Amino acid sequence: MRQNTGWVIALTGLGSLMAALDTLVVATALSTIRIDLGASIESLEWTVNAYNLSFAVLLITAAALGDRYGRRRFYAAGLALFAVASAGCALAPDAGWLIAARAVQGVGAALIMPLGLALLASAFPPERRGAAIGIFSAVTGISVAAGPLVGGAVVEGLAWEWIFWINVPIGLLAVPLVLTRMRESRGPDTALDVPGLVLVTAGTLGIVWGLVRGNPAGWGSPEVIAALAAGALLLAAFVAWELRAREPMLPMRLFRSRAFSASNAAMFFTFASLFTCVFFYAQYLQTGLGYGPLETGLRLVPWTATFITVAPVAGALADRIGERPLMTLGLTLQAAGMAWVALIAEPGLAYTSLLAPLIVGGVGVSMAIPAAKNSALGAVVPAAIGKAAGTNSTMRELGGVFGIAVTVAVFASAGGYASAAAFTDGFAPAIGVGAVLALAGAAAGLALPGRTPRTGDDPMRQVMVSYKVKPEHVAENEALVRDVYEELGRVAPDGIRYATFRLEDGVSFVHVALQSDDGPSPLPELSAFRRFAAGIEDRCDEPPAFRTLQPIGAYGL
Repeated sequence: MRQNTGWVIALTGLGSLMAALDTLVVATALSTIRIDLGASIESLEWTVNAYNLSFAVLLITAAALGDRYGRRRFYAAGLALFAVASAGCALAPDAGWLIAARAVQGVGAALIMPLGLALLASAFPPERRGAAIGIFSAVTGISVAAGPLVGGAVVEGLAWEWIFWINVPIGLLAVPLVLTRMRESRGPDTALDVPGLVLVTAGTLGIVWGLVRGNPAGWGSPEVIAALAAGALLLAAFVAWELRAREPMLPMRLFRSRAFSASNAAMFFTFASLFTCVFFYAQYLQTGLGYGPLETGLRLVPWTATFITVAPVAGALADRIGERPLMTLGLTLQAAGMAWVALIAEPGLAYTSLLAPLIVGGVGVSMAIPAAKNSALGAVVPAAIGKAAGTNSTMRELGGVFGIAVTVAVFASAGGYASAAAFTDGFAPAIGVGAVLALAGAAAGLALPGRTPRTGDDPMRQVMVSYKVKPEHVAENEALVRDVYEELGRVAPDGIRYATFRLEDGVSFVHVALQSDDGPSPLPELSAFRRFAAGIEDRCDEPPAFRTLQPIGAYGL
């Protein structure tokens, strides 16, 4: 089947738009939903967290299902599920129904986001892939920036139910186009980590349940203590299982890298503080300051606009100066902006007083997010980038769940919805705790190892890479290596020497790379090398071991 790459960009971008737009659109509608459904603060919290939790824990599993059974098939299923769940949200007669439908929406989003990106990447050759992914990322960024405005316009012009109804025809019309206009693709046949999925879902649910129920049930109540203790034990069991699983959903060995651990911790706390803002800022503008939904959306644009103006610049800057300064400064600015809001918050506050701290916080978090992602992906070998990206996305979503759970508990203990003053009494300390979460992220960023920024002209290190291939993948690995050398012979500059050997045991391979000039390694630019690296973890019993060679003497170079 031939496919038009324009359709691929349009259909994957559409899925990204629906999933990314949904979070911020719902945030603008929370005050209206609370009044219309008579929802408590706990119910509002679960309206957001039910979506984030199912999205977070199913991201990696969804990617594995697509790799094994077909990405196009499961991407279409994700769009259909998201559309049907959106109809369920719109028809919700009470908060409990809405929460259940939101959880199903999260399942659909978990299928849409990773598989859409994988389908896009597989549809383009390496030399055109960057531009395609750039368009995909821009669509996501625009949906985030426009989310509050779109949500406010729909809620005020129609009704809150229409923020969900809009998804239904779009999703259902997209499904047949995906199945007829896009080509099927698959990845490595990765086993599903069902025990890991069950443990992390139950453990996270226990922690969040305990935090949500702390104020109404009492922090010392058997229900809360049991929920928190069970959650902690299940998460500890999850870590223990992942350490011994053959195909773990979160590979714990990656956390041996200080850069990987620090960047994921920073990402966790970044989104914990960011989702605090997403949950509370729109409500404060409506409940505390008396603005309507559309007025609220317009007043949040200066904050959300930083996500598409500052983030691309920060991502490019990270390649030049390293991630640590951007991450620590960015999260410090995020903390400063949130603390500023917490200190000045009062009923009837002039919007002009909020503008500066909103922009400061927005600039800060927009600096930190690409730096944290860059650091996590740069801390692993090319073959592990897929799992590193999945881990980073999971930590991001779990951070959002944790941040909302903690700060809503603070809000509920100090304030409520009885009046603008009561809301502000809870809002200010909740945002203050969000600032502390941002500072925790900045502290994690300080743990990043210093690095020398790459300029594109750094000399390639002289290295040896060794690994063992599973017997059934030896022939496949040899064919992939030969493809690399065939392409290398056409493009490699003088002064570079590569050699690959298979040892006498039949399954061990050794690659040696020697370079006598000052040019960069050509390997990352080769499409054959990218194919080789993409599945090496699945072909190997253990990850490749990299060793730097110290030159003593050479002949013939």
